[in-house]
Amino acid sequence: MFNTILKKIIRSGVGKSRSLMAGLGLFIALLLILSAVQIQVNYNELLYGKTNQDSIANFLVVNKRINGNNPDNSLSSAEINNLRKQPFVDAVGELTSSRFKISAQSPSDRFPFYTDLFFESVPDAFIDVKSSDWHWQPGSTNIPLIIPNQFLDLYNFGFAPSQNLIQLTQAMVMTIPVVINVQFHGQTVPFTGRVVGFSDRISSVLVPQNFLEWANRQFGTQQSTKTSRVVIQTSDPGNPALVRYLKDNGMVTDADKTRFSKYRQIVNTIVSASWITGAVMLLFALLVFSLFIQLTIASTKNEIRLLITLGTSPSQLQRFLMKQFVPGNVIIVVVSVLLIALLQLLLQMYLARQNMHISPVISFYTIGTALLVLAVLWLVNHRTVRKYINENAEA
Repeated sequence: MFNTILKKIIRSGVGKSRSLMAGLGLFIALLLILSAVQIQVNYNELLYGKTNQDSIANFLVVNKRINGNNPDNSLSSAEINNLRKQPFVDAVGELTSSRFKISAQSPSDRFPFYTDLFFESVPDAFIDVKSSDWHWQPGSTNIPLIIPNQFLDLYNFGFAPSQNLIQLTQAMVMTIPVVINVQFHGQTVPFTGRVVGFSDRISSVLVPQNFLEWANRQFGTQQSTKTSRVVIQTSDPGNPALVRYLKDNGMVTDADKTRFSKYRQIVNTIVSASWITGAVMLLFALLVFSLFIQLTIASTKNEIRLLITLGTSPSQLQRFLMKQFVPGNVIIVVVSVLLIALLQLLLQMYLARQNMHISPVISFYTIGTALLVLAVLWLVNHRTVRKYINENAEA
């Protein structure tokens, strides 16, 4: 009966529209701040999650920018070592080039071709082809080859139609042996090459590293060659710091793999802005709620004084008022979290169709933020109620 009387007295001085406006302001502010947290989590998962990692884009072939005024475009040992020390570079693999003349031709007139070419090698950790045939034994005349997918595309869609030849699949190419001729002191040393895989990472004809080291010692026309290209492994190809470092040091890589650098800066700005907007709105909502509580107590101060005069203790009034405000706050927080969870599920389903993956459930960070906001709301309510109840009690 006592609580019923208190409720009627308090509600008589508070309009429903004020209560709804205060609750709506808190709901919108909380929705913004929780959205900002969840967007940041999704953003990081899209960039760094294992299911979204692109094994091609995470390995970049880097070389010096071609400069007509400087014929030497090789990478020095100091430049390579400095590249290894950068925080955005996980590993660096040097591409080794052949130092002898090579030609390749078909063993059959059915697929006639002849071309001069060169070999390169790189540590196996930087190759995107895994094959049990990728090895070479000293003394063997059989050489496993990895060629770029671009080579096969050029043949199928350029050379083959112009020469009225059949187009080849990867499986067909891997069954066709290739005659490799190495020129050494006017003599031709024959080898048999066989394609064991196709690379989307390195646009070069790759051979096992131990074969190229042996062949350079055996047939090389130069004592050594400088490194002209390296392969770097990075967890974030679109890192603006990486793009800036390459530009400042006169280095270039495949622009398609770093073209999201500018977009990353824009998205970073948007995400930061959503954090700031959410935080400002939350502070504004806390201020509105604090003023709402003050207004509630001020509009019923005469009734509160009467209740205190009749023997109602300030602590009793404080507990009653807290019970009026806190449940509403809890409902607003729960509804906000459920709405964010629903939006997260819908976003996950949409991105999955785009072959991008995020968690279908909201992050613990989002839930933790909601609980933190709820705790802050309780403290603000408790402090405001106690302050103004005591002021009216003393008056």
